[in-house]
Amino acid sequence: MSVTLEKYGDFKGEPLYELTLTNHNGMVVKLLNYGATLEQVLLPEGEHHTNVILSLDSPAAYHQGRNFLGGTVGRVIGRVPGHLWHRGSELVSLPANEGDNAIHGGDDGLDQQVWNLSYRQEASQDQVTFTEVDFAGHNLYPGNVKVTVVYTLDDDNQLHYDLTATTDAMTLFNATNHVYFALDGADSTVDETTLELASDYYGPLAANHLPMSGWQPVAGTVFDFRQPQKLGAVMAQVQNGAGLDHPFLLNNDVAATLTGASGRQVTMTTTAPAVAVYTANHFDGTGIAHNLHQHNGVTLEAQVAPPSGQDWSALTLMPGQPYHLTTTWAFRTPL
Repeated sequence: MSVTLEKYGDFKGEPLYELTLTNHNGMVVKLLNYGATLEQVLLPEGEHHTNVILSLDSPAAYHQGRNFLGGTVGRVIGRVPGHLWHRGSELVSLPANEGDNAIHGGDDGLDQQVWNLSYRQEASQDQVTFTEVDFAGHNLYPGNVKVTVVYTLDDDNQLHYDLTATTDAMTLFNATNHVYFALDGADSTVDETTLELASDYYGPLAANHLPMSGWQPVAGTVFDFRQPQKLGAVMAQVQNGAGLDHPFLLNNDVAATLTGASGRQVTMTTTAPAVAVYTANHFDGTGIAHNLHQHNGVTLEAQVAPPSGQDWSALTLMPGQPYHLTTTWAFRTPL
């Protein structure tokens, strides 16, 4: 196992680093302290490696514009309707940055911060720890929140993501990693990728992408992934062909398996009670992500389920009650 560290620039007076983790099988993981970001996952195939997640052209591109690619997104991933948190009888107004909604923690979220880092390498695993303090009032959220993210690469080609957060005052918190998988390479769509998902219920969406009617059974719908389905066939039937952007309640911790047409596979296990499946509907080959296009990847956002009403207690972080999320991605290449 090995870990290397390379400085590639500065942002807001802080040094930017790319870390490269390599296991004994030749699997390579690249991380950035900007946004506690998973930058690349390179699987060995003969004399070559294939990057199986969506990435920008270079590490220096990540802080040039917000992109969510592999970043640790929060304080709250997803949308807060009307940018209002109903905290008991009090209304907390958050910045509206998607129409009338607050999305992904505001315009300066956790994925846009330069995190502190430390790392260690052992005989059977490499480990990188990122830490960040999100101060009270940042993006109008109350409470000082300390967030720790630990990435661990082992010799079973598993990448573990462990997130812990604590606060000194009641606040909202529901952060997670936002990696997009592209098992057939970033120059392909995920049309031929199959998804198997351990979920009996999904959340129908209104036109503004918000849950509109609680949880509905997947049985008898296009959202039934209890048996593997090709994403292309499903996307063609959802949101006028735009693709998936839907939450699912999970039955167990073996949440999802994605299998590409190439035979490359990733299985995700998580302690989260829900996952949002999003098929990269917005990429259009422009801006900082000029190398990416619609449906080039799919993200499985392990998280607390978004409410369809005003009860946000499940997303409320209290002093003395840490938030803890563990997600593991196990990768396999064709024999």
